[in-house]
Amino acid sequence: MSTKLKLLIGFGVYILGCIVIVAATGWHRTTNNEFHPQNEFKLDTWFSIGPFDFNKATMYVLIAGILTAGTMVYIARRMQQRPNRVQAGVEALFGLMRDNITRGNMDDRMAAKWFPFIGTLFLFIWYSNLIGYIPLPTNTEHKIDVFGIQFPSFSLYAATANLSIPLVLALVVWISYNVEGIRAKGFRGYLKSLVPKGVTGGMAAFIFVLEFFSNIMRLLSLSVRLFANILAGHLIILFMAGALAVLLGIAALGWITIPAGVALFIFEVGLVATLQAFIFATLTAIYLGGAVAAEH
Repeated sequence: MSTKLKLLIGFGVYILGCIVIVAATGWHRTTNNEFHPQNEFKLDTWFSIGPFDFNKATMYVLIAGILTAGTMVYIARRMQQRPNRVQAGVEALFGLMRDNITRGNMDDRMAAKWFPFIGTLFLFIWYSNLIGYIPLPTNTEHKIDVFGIQFPSFSLYAATANLSIPLVLALVVWISYNVEGIRAKGFRGYLKSLVPKGVTGGMAAFIFVLEFFSNIMRLLSLSVRLFANILAGHLIILFMAGALAVLLGIAALGWITIPAGVALFIFEVGLVATLQAFIFATLTAIYLGGAVAAEH
């Protein structure tokens, strides 16, 4: 059976299913008073340790941190002269972080100094994004009953879909490249480097103000880009996977939108999770390299 024929049969089954479900359930609306999609991102405190509250965002951050450190240590201790597939994949990822992201945006001296930071940042964000698409028992609002014991239901959540996490990462990056620039050029020299050489007078003052605020706005560009992309992806998957049908009160709509939900899930896992980690790490390398560059 050819691939084209398989696709046609699959599409036919999908259309037939839509017709059957619409005929069986109708296209009438029911009132939804229980499900609120925004609560999927609500952070309920599970328990407290001193001044710190432990919730699902904290759990995801810990999982990403453990995976970042644990997998690299595990693989580093098992490196072989003739690499297997896992080691070959790790070496390819290492080359991407070292050569494309780090060395591609700064000189070798800076790259040797900052590669561990940039590599760790990439892996942490990458792991955070990926595990955000694995259903885990984190939904404490809607619990399931198992032999009389209440357990949280499974749901999707990503720590990077909480603005505080990308913002903290962006703040660390912002402080790092500004400190590095001041260390390399001095405080006055670093401020002067914000204005291109040859620009003087009122235009120099105008450009300095623009560059100064542009430097501060990098906090938002780094954090909001990561946060908005991951949050939007999770919301769209949530809606297409059935939330839209629940909100509108049309049961048949769930069958119609589920293929789009599956396609979006594959797209987010296959591209967006890695791409956002790559962009964040690359911009970090660009900012660090630009902070110490001789020319603006």
